[in-house]
Amino acid sequence: MLPRFKAAAVHAAPVFLDCHATTEKAIAIMREAAKAGAQLIAFPETYIPAFPVWAALWAPIDNHDLFVRMAEQSVLADGPEVARICAEARALGVTVSIGVSERSPVSAGGLWNSNLLIGEQGDVLVHHRKLVPTFYEKLIWASGDGAGLKVADTKVGRVGCLICGENTNPLARYALMAQGEQVHISSWPPMWPTRRPSGGGNFNNVVANRIRASAHCFEAKVFGIVTAGFMDAAMRAFLLERDPAIVDVIDHTPRAASFFVDPTGEVLGDALQDDEGIAYAEIDLNRCIEPKQFHDVVGYYNRFDVFDVSVNRTRLTPATFHDDVRAAPSAESTPQTPPPDAVTGAH
Repeated sequence: MLPRFKAAAVHAAPVFLDCHATTEKAIAIMREAAKAGAQLIAFPETYIPAFPVWAALWAPIDNHDLFVRMAEQSVLADGPEVARICAEARALGVTVSIGVSERSPVSAGGLWNSNLLIGEQGDVLVHHRKLVPTFYEKLIWASGDGAGLKVADTKVGRVGCLICGENTNPLARYALMAQGEQVHISSWPPMWPTRRPSGGGNFNNVVANRIRASAHCFEAKVFGIVTAGFMDAAMRAFLLERDPAIVDVIDHTPRAASFFVDPTGEVLGDALQDDEGIAYAEIDLNRCIEPKQFHDVVGYYNRFDVFDVSVNRTRLTPATFHDDVRAAPSAESTPQTPPPDAVTGAH
């Protein structure tokens, strides 16, 4: 029998651009969800310290100070904020997925849009950096690599994660399917402005996210956890104080939703959009088996003699250094002392 468990999708706002306060809020949410019986808790995209929605609202020349603040409040993958989350996951005995804006250890302004999957023992099981920042996100984050395209074996099943627009990439999704994924976490921002209302309205991210989540769950025969950020009053006030002219864009852009999808592509459990909170769903992985009889794209419903997929999971680094380490003397260059019983000069 496969695992049955309760999952939590966190539909919450960060303490905007405050990594320490947001970490403490995340811990409080973890405790609340664990108390409610959740064994897998999923947070939104870059929950710590925030999603940089300003990159969609103003020209880059007007956002330099916000980039500096974002960099200051981004976190190291092995930093104290992540360590706090890991310790709490271990204390609660839960698996946690959380989005962070990751700071580079070798570049003060180098950032990645990252997601960490943390196991019940407090270990980081998967450290994924978004492969390609989407649209205006390129003004904030660098491209990631394939090192995080991994599925983790946890007590609640085999869990994989992709960030926002990566769920539009069929090859990234297939890479997780091919590793036996059973639960797919997709994390999203609180909103996605693309045009002014006078220009014909905004991109409907709620519909788009539902399509992408349902498509993956249907194709992979997995359960989906869709966890999106939330814009609270403090975030809205921060943006409008900077530029009141964006009020129509802010107030008419659809708010993202958090929900769950089953292996047939249908929505199940709780759903949240306009209210901050935690959504829950009961997940039974045994329901992943029967649909595989219809389509198993990593099994019988594929032609591995026709399609050949290769995934480079190398962690990229700025440089490879080869230090000049002097070699120890070789055996050939070291005088040998004959053993005591050696007979020399004999033929």
